[in-house]
Amino acid sequence: MTLADRIIAFNQNLAFTGKLPRGIRILNPFQESTSVREISEGFYRKYYNDTRPRKLILGINPGRLGAGSTGIPFTDTKRLQEVCGLAGPEFHTHEPSSVFIYRMIEAFGGPEAFYSEYYINSVCPLGFIIHKEKTDRWVNYNYYDSPELFAAVRDFALEKLKEQIGWGMQTAQVYSLGKKNAKYLRELTKEANLFEKVVPLDHPRYIVQYKSRQMETYVDKYLQVLGK
Repeated sequence: MTLADRIIAFNQNLAFTGKLPRGIRILNPFQESTSVREISEGFYRKYYNDTRPRKLILGINPGRLGAGSTGIPFTDTKRLQEVCGLAGPEFHTHEPSSVFIYRMIEAFGGPEAFYSEYYINSVCPLGFIIHKEKTDRWVNYNYYDSPELFAAVRDFALEKLKEQIGWGMQTAQVYSLGKKNAKYLRELTKEANLFEKVVPLDHPRYIVQYKSRQMETYVDKYLQVLGK
């Protein structure tokens, strides 16, 4: 079984059956869209059709515009088509975090070089949305944004992290996108002895939103930490 086979099966079988706090819904693009399943399968067949172990980079949880639209963490439809050379859905999405991640991947040596060493997913592989009454809109929500939500998904997140580690992922260290994310990942790691070390990186969304003029400096920081 290749790593692509494992990732595709993992994504297609993702399901959360627990009870969520009031007003919060699950975001599961793999169950909600046939096109997402097809798009993500093409991506993983292209970059992970082998059995080599990878280093893990973990974001928070999927959002609507990145993994929610393509099934691939930090990959919006624009980067999917223009950088990865893969067909996307009929609609188009632009995710700020994806802009930074693919700038970093370009500096690393391109998608083939980067994905041959790294696998990106999230501490919680399914996302969440919450209803905002003032605007009557559903917006992204993080697993750690409320103690009640973290408690509800904690066992699920642990189970899925263990499953992915079981594919032969390197566990000497794991890279966390977001410092608050790193705090919770350390907590899970301590409980289940997942990784030897959690290495925090500033979240791409923070960099694009607040440090855009220093983006190249942050790209260099990422490359230094990731060993490139």
